[in-house]
Parts: sequence; C-alpha cells; structure tokens
Amino acid sequence: MNALHCQRCGARTTRAVPADDNRLRDLCGECGFVHYENPRPVAACLIESEGGILLCRRAIEPRVNYWTAPGGYVEVGESFQEGARRECWEEAEARVSVDALQAVLDIPHIGQAYAIFRGTLSEPGFGVGVESLETRLFPIDELPWDELAFPVLQFALQWYVEERAAGTPHVHVASIAWKGSGDRYDAANYDVGDHLATPVHP
Repeated sequence: MNALHCQRCGARTTRAVPADDNRLRDLCGECGFVHYENPRPVAACLIESEGGILLCRRAIEPRVNYWTAPGGYVEVGESFQEGARRECWEEAEARVSVDALQAVLDIPHIGQAYAIFRGTLSEPGFGVGVESLETRLFPIDELPWDELAFPVLQFALQWYVEERAAGTPHVHVASIAWKGSGDRYDAANYDVGDHLATPVHP
C-alpha cells in the first residue's frame, strides 16, 4: 500500500526511485524521507493434542467460517514464538508450548512472511476466542482440507501430516507465489518456489 503522505512531516509523497536504489519508493518532496515497505510478519502454530490438530473456524473476514490454525500478525516488542502463543490464546483460549519450527513461508504478492510452529497444549483444555466461531480437534485423517482458510496453511499442514506419518520431520522454507489467475484462496493456484526442506534430527 502506497504512503500518500509522509509519516515524518505529513507532506504529499511521490512515487520514484531514490538515488542509489533500484526500486520505486514513496518519497517525500519536502523533507526527503523515503518510505520503505517491508513484509508483515505472521506467526501461527499447528497444535497437536490427542492425535488431532486444533483448528479454529474464523469469525472474521477474510474467510469467515473457514478453518485455520491459530495465528496472526506479530506485534512490536514480541518474538515470533511469543506472537504464536498469544494468538493461540486469543483465538482458541489454548495455553501452548511452542515446540519446534515447521515452516517459514513468504507470500510476496500480499507482503506477508509466516513463521509456522509445531506445538502442544501446555495446559489441558481449549475454548473459543473472540475471533473464532468454533474450535475443534480434528483427527489427522479427518482434517477439513476443502474448508481451510488460506493456502499457506494448506501447504504447511500437508507437509506436517505427510512427515508425521513417515516419521521424518523437516523444517520448510519456501515462497508461495500466486500464479496470477484463479481463486487466490485455492492452493492449486499457487507455486512453491525456493523450497528448502531440512531434516530435523533427534
């Protein structure tokens, strides 16, 4: 999203390539401030309990009524792990132990970068947070694949389920790129690029 006004002095900005740069930026013609756009960090957690995965049915747009893992934007002043634990409480009233990293996935066309963790309940029980309509432990073989909210979750969850069955966990780093046509919420319309899958050794 372009910055129409300078965040430093309030003057109007123009779109141009700054000196010693190679990208279009929003520049302030009054004070010279350069506005940089950076990806927004998101933390999420795949919580396993009693052989199932805890998912939340979203109460808010986008993708209201669809299922997702607890997650959201990381706040200033907190780590990815702290953000994941906070989101688990806010969305599922679950106290969670963040046990391992599952995936780092970036989505360039919407400027998001995800850190997705594997976790377990640190205290018994879970509930329904204000941003959720329902929470449920889904058995691994009954996950609602056709009702998942976001492609990034589908990729991370698919790798998790496959590697859990094989006993070969990996940490995945990849870019999830929309192909340019079709439903942006359908994982089939995305390519996985720069994919690194690093085995996790016990």
